[in-house]
Amino acid sequence: MATSASNVSEKLAEAKASVAPDYVPSDDEEYMGPRQLAYFRMLLLDWKKSIHDAAGQTLQSLQDGPIREPDLNDRASSETDWGIELRTRDRQRKLISKIDSALRRIDQGEYGWCEVSGDPIGLKRLIARPVATMTVEAQEAHERREKISRDD
Repeated sequence: MATSASNVSEKLAEAKASVAPDYVPSDDEEYMGPRQLAYFRMLLLDWKKSIHDAAGQTLQSLQDGPIREPDLNDRASSETDWGIELRTRDRQRKLISKIDSALRRIDQGEYGWCEVSGDPIGLKRLIARPVATMTVEAQEAHERREKISRDD
C-alpha cells in the first residue's frame, strides 16, 4: 500500500508539472488533445491519491485500538459508525479500479470516447465524472435496459 501510494504521488507530481495550475479544458481546443489528456490524468491521479490517503487514515484509526466504550449504546453507535466507514472504503476501493481503467484508456488513446457509440463523451460530463465510459444518452439507454431486465 505504501509503495502504491508513493507511486501515485510521483505520477501526480509529474502530471501537475505538465498542466498549468489554472488550466481548465474548453470546447475551443482539440477534443482529447495532449493538454486535456494531461489535465484528466492529473484529475484522476489526484482523486486516487485522496482515496489512498483516506484509506491510510482509516487503517491508522483501526490500528490505534479496538472500540472501548463502557456504555453498550455508545459501543453500538461506534460499531455502526465503523461499519459505515468500512463500507465507504470498500466502495472507494472499487472506485480505484475504475480510476485505473480510465488511466489505461488515457494511455491507449481511448479516453473521452463512448465505449458504445464511439462519440465524444463531452468535457462537462468528464469533469463531473472523470471515470465515465459512456455519453449521457448511452448511459441512460443502458440504465433503461438494465431496469427492464431487472423487472422481468
